[in-house]
Amino acid sequence: MAVTFREIKADILGKITRGEWRPGELIPGELDLAESYGSARATVNRAMRELADDGIIERKRKSGSRVRLSPVRQARFDLPILRRELEEQGYIYRYALVRSEVVEASDWLRARLSLAPGVRVLHLVCLHFADGTPWQHEDRWINLDLLPQALDADFTKNVPTEWLVSQIPFSSVEISISATAADAGLAAHLGCATGDPLLMTERSTRWNAQTVTFVRLVHRPGHRMTTQY
Repeated sequence: MAVTFREIKADILGKITRGEWRPGELIPGELDLAESYGSARATVNRAMRELADDGIIERKRKSGSRVRLSPVRQARFDLPILRRELEEQGYIYRYALVRSEVVEASDWLRARLSLAPGVRVLHLVCLHFADGTPWQHEDRWINLDLLPQALDADFTKNVPTEWLVSQIPFSSVEISISATAADAGLAAHLGCATGDPLLMTERSTRWNAQTVTFVRLVHRPGHRMTTQY
């Protein structure tokens, strides 16, 4: 049975999400792809056109097709990059990794993110600073089934959000904003008193119905959030 354009599209997406074809990398030409898939060039062309329409690849005449450096989804919604936000406000940004561990996803995390039993996640706890003052506490879980390359990333140097944006596009994001109170751990990290009211943002990011990451961000006392549409 001849391979379909949907199967070709899914295979190319798989190569991109697994990191076989990196952001900015040139993709083989349509004739080469048609030969490797044993399909007509027109079938490959349709798969490539849909990938371009989805914002996954960028096609240019004569220079070929490349994996997009940033998915087109970000033209409609940017994942906040804290470094950029703080530097634009004139602050000196600093980042620190507090803890990194590989664990099996707990029941609550599997339920929250629709993960199968036994899935391993990379759990990161980080702090972000503005002019040396604690600004944001980050508690993050990365799905290693989808992004095994996270195991090799040096998160003492790579800020998780910035690294994730460079590795994989996203197709949907869910954000919840709520109030919380500082427990002893958060109070120590954010330099506030136990029981102080804090703003908490929870965000889950998905790619083709698979969860990429879930992060819980707790902001310093007095933090103000502004959005523009």
